[in-house]
Amino acid sequence: MYDFSPSPEQQRVVERVSALMDELVYPNETHSVPHRGLPRELLRQLQARVKSEALWAAHLPREAGGLGMGNVTLGLINELLGRSPIAPRIFGTSAPDTGNTEILWLAGTPEQKRRYLEPLVADEVRSCIAMTEPEVSGSDPTLIRTTAVWDGDAWVINGHKWFITNAHGAAFAIVFAVTDPDAAPHRRTSMFLVPTDTPGYEFVREVPVMGEHSEGGHCELRFVNCRVPAEAMLGERGGGFALAQARLGPGRITHCMRWIGVAQRSFELMLGRAVARETRGQRLADFQTVQNWIADSAAELHGFRLMTLHAAWKMDRGDDARKEISIIKFVGARVLQEVLDRAIQVHGALGFSQDSPLEGWYREAIAARIYDGPDEVHRMVVARQILKEFTQQSAISSQPSAANGEAVVSPAPVAVAPR
Repeated sequence: MYDFSPSPEQQRVVERVSALMDELVYPNETHSVPHRGLPRELLRQLQARVKSEALWAAHLPREAGGLGMGNVTLGLINELLGRSPIAPRIFGTSAPDTGNTEILWLAGTPEQKRRYLEPLVADEVRSCIAMTEPEVSGSDPTLIRTTAVWDGDAWVINGHKWFITNAHGAAFAIVFAVTDPDAAPHRRTSMFLVPTDTPGYEFVREVPVMGEHSEGGHCELRFVNCRVPAEAMLGERGGGFALAQARLGPGRITHCMRWIGVAQRSFELMLGRAVARETRGQRLADFQTVQNWIADSAAELHGFRLMTLHAAWKMDRGDDARKEISIIKFVGARVLQEVLDRAIQVHGALGFSQDSPLEGWYREAIAARIYDGPDEVHRMVVARQILKEFTQQSAISSQPSAANGEAVVSPAPVAVAPR
């Protein structure tokens, strides 16, 4: 059977993170400035406290400077960090730096780790990953048009990128570009480490988007004859697609973990409002419609949380969890939006105003259905995988028996407790 109780060590970590959220994070949310985040001196003080508690960079293994306790522990931590937009930066787990540190640790050379990974883990610099392009579908990376051509002693990069999160103020970009246009679709691209002060790297603008303009923004870039040396390639030539998949899976589950925190905090605000607010001589909590919203939200949050922890458990076992991650991605985005919608409705005009954090979270939640792959693509991936597994199992079940050569058709599968 699955054991959903945290280990003593996990429980200690969760309690310590929760205490620091109360002490360091919630009281400082009002100090966060749009576009810039927390004042640098205050941020450094808070980060130093987290590091002193040995809770820094929970997504990385210990030898890379992180906590190194696996994905289930990371999920329990990120539930808490997701409750506040300033928490990930304070705890050294802010996107897209988390994913970039993971692939640098996975594929970087010793020199690349010294030059890029070490300062990034320490939060001395920030980074971005340049994949999405305006001219092609962002959900199909095999269509990328940005090119990197070898020219004597350097790779020359030309291309157009947009919605590049955190590019404003980044020290370097990980750039996804076509190096082998005649290769198989999934072997055409490579990744490059490009410092943002490289000639030919052009910052165009911060794209105006729905929701708050977070620190670093979502930006448009151009690469115009941008020359980088051979040692700028991250991983092997033609391995860009595989590296992107290795990065995006953990990134998607991390987003889901944090959405649980946002939805849970919104749910708690809804409960507080329902109990405190009266109309027509009754509390909002006494009306059946509001009770239905509370029950539905509790059930959906519970299911989303269990699915997310199950995907993390599979990852910790070394199992292929791509299907499970795609499921929680589209289920979680829907749960997040619906819980927020109900919470706003219970708050009435207050929920629509910026006196409440709900309206800002709701605008941010719309993007959850699009980034890291739109919901429709993840549904397609899940359905295709299920159909593939069913077809394979049906073929095995209908093989002729050794005894009489007749086809053997297995009965419908029965759910059993996993061991």
